[in-house]
Amino acid sequence: MNKTVILTLLLLIGFICCKNSGKEFDKLKIAEKYYRALNNSDNTEIGLLLTDSLVTKETEYNYEQTFSLEEYMEWLKWDAVFDPTYEILQIEQEDEIVKALISKIDKRISFLHQEPIVTTQVIRFDNDKIISIETTEYVIFNDSIFVKNREGLLNWIDENHPELNGFIHDQTETGGLKYLKAIELYKNKK
Repeated sequence: MNKTVILTLLLLIGFICCKNSGKEFDKLKIAEKYYRALNNSDNTEIGLLLTDSLVTKETEYNYEQTFSLEEYMEWLKWDAVFDPTYEILQIEQEDEIVKALISKIDKRISFLHQEPIVTTQVIRFDNDKIISIETTEYVIFNDSIFVKNREGLLNWIDENHPELNGFIHDQTETGGLKYLKAIELYKNKK
């Protein structure tokens, strides 16, 4: 009888260990799915990977924002307007978090920054859902070029197309379309 109890306990411990190690592996897969879904602007898939709210942080700029799932889905529509390309340059799991080196380029970034922006990000989880994404470092980001191009665009739009004013802070699909139109008008101003 003792042997049966011990064998059962050992099997149970082995099962729990295997189950937990599978969950650890899943976090990396969840993060990879998240970036693939971002790259494909697949809001349905992203909605399945997130908790009811998502905290985004930018350590270098001491910025934090909490999105409801609905608000984040609206931001994703804004992001999709610019036809983004997200590329995982490096990704690894460390204990309960996933660290990733991510490259992003889109029509907006191409205009403002003239090359991909590369960041390191830390993804945190609540069970098997993403609860926060923290940008811990801007590895490639030329702030002076970005600000110069943004200011040039804003000043020109203010003088020539004031009906588009406010697009810079409107992170909805409509705001994204205005932003894209502003960039196109500015590029073709000659």
